[in-house]
Amino acid sequence: MIIKKIAVIGPESTGKSTLSEALAMVLHTVWVPEYARGYIEQLQRPYTEEDLLVMAEGQLRSEDELAAKADKILVCDTDLYVIKVWSEHKYGRCHPWILAQIAERKYDLYVLTYIDTAWEQDPQREHPDAAMREYFYNIYKDIVVESGVPFIEAKGEHNERLRASLQAVTRL
Repeated sequence: MIIKKIAVIGPESTGKSTLSEALAMVLHTVWVPEYARGYIEQLQRPYTEEDLLVMAEGQLRSEDELAAKADKILVCDTDLYVIKVWSEHKYGRCHPWILAQIAERKYDLYVLTYIDTAWEQDPQREHPDAAMREYFYNIYKDIVVESGVPFIEAKGEHNERLRASLQAVTRL
């Protein structure tokens, strides 16, 4: 069976996980949580550049495992572009393996979450100021535009975002 893959991406605290889970529930399928969250949570130290490679491998492994359980559609709460953006922002570069995986892995739809949600403090979040949220949003928007993959911008309240996302999935 061919599985359509949807990647939900965007800046921190823009509702990616909430939207991913809701989409999967409505579509009666599974979703791939962001591997990095659980990984960082169990670390007893700040994450390092080397950890980004481990997070990328874990994200893809989770995606592959859950694709086998998906019902026609797999909803991914992030993809490796997110790790690439963080790596380049924090370390000025991105591991070649991550770049190769980005080139190899394909998605059928991007859902780009807009920055019109309230910031929710979280120990893993690093950039609460509006200017940085807009900066990262613009980076992600450039990525989805340049990818050539269909995308939508998910804006507004949760139900508006979910409705727009479902309409985009229907068009697949």
